[in-house]
Amino acid sequence: MPESLLHHFDWITSPVGWAALATLVVLEVVLGIDNLIFISILTNKLPKHQQARARRLGISAALIMRLLLLATISFIVQLTQPVFTLFDHAFSWRDLILIAGGLFLVWKATKEIHHTVDVDDDKSNMVGEALQLSMAAAIFQILLLDIVFSIDSIITAVGMTDEIAIMYIAVIAAVSVMMVAAAPLASFIEKNPTIVMLALGFLLMIGMTLIADGMGYHVPKGYIYAAMGFSALVEGLNMLTRRKKAKRQKQGNETR
Repeated sequence: MPESLLHHFDWITSPVGWAALATLVVLEVVLGIDNLIFISILTNKLPKHQQARARRLGISAALIMRLLLLATISFIVQLTQPVFTLFDHAFSWRDLILIAGGLFLVWKATKEIHHTVDVDDDKSNMVGEALQLSMAAAIFQILLLDIVFSIDSIITAVGMTDEIAIMYIAVIAAVSVMMVAAAPLASFIEKNPTIVMLALGFLLMIGMTLIADGMGYHVPKGYIYAAMGFSALVEGLNMLTRRKKAKRQKQGNETR
């Protein structure tokens, strides 16, 4: 094997390399949660027999896109170079992509929240909505967000390590976890209507965070995921309370 090729695998014998791989895999999985929530909510609006296929296609597209972006990593790195300056802030192509993706997420989440809250309006538009959201439309929307999340994911990977092999392994591992978790997450969201509102709230927050990041105001990811985790914990306690209350009510009806 040529010495230049062997050099790319030097990290295998280095504890630092394995530590970087483990850290990057965890980071990529966490970053993939945003993408997965959007895919789950969107595919749940499709007919039942199309949902699993749409999830597989959407996540497979995310994997292909990230691998292709890794192959053009020198180009991706250049996306962080300033393109123009406005209000004393230098905007790069990455910033513009994040802002566009954030605006799309805010619009989509707001629209879904409106449909969830205004039940009567949702029923009157149910047929039109079903016609609008075809398999192709769902995949197209997933691809749009895949681009945004993939570019952010690859730039994060570049900041973590210089080893391209570690980046490839981390991306494949993270997307594999997304593939396994997609069906259970979508099923859980579908069976628990209140979770839908929570997930839409997450998407709204993620969208605003992307816009802020694109505008130069970086919000630490730890704060975002801590808020999401706390909200999920509170909702979990609410679900447990409702189940216990329903169980007691059922037992009371049976004893009458």
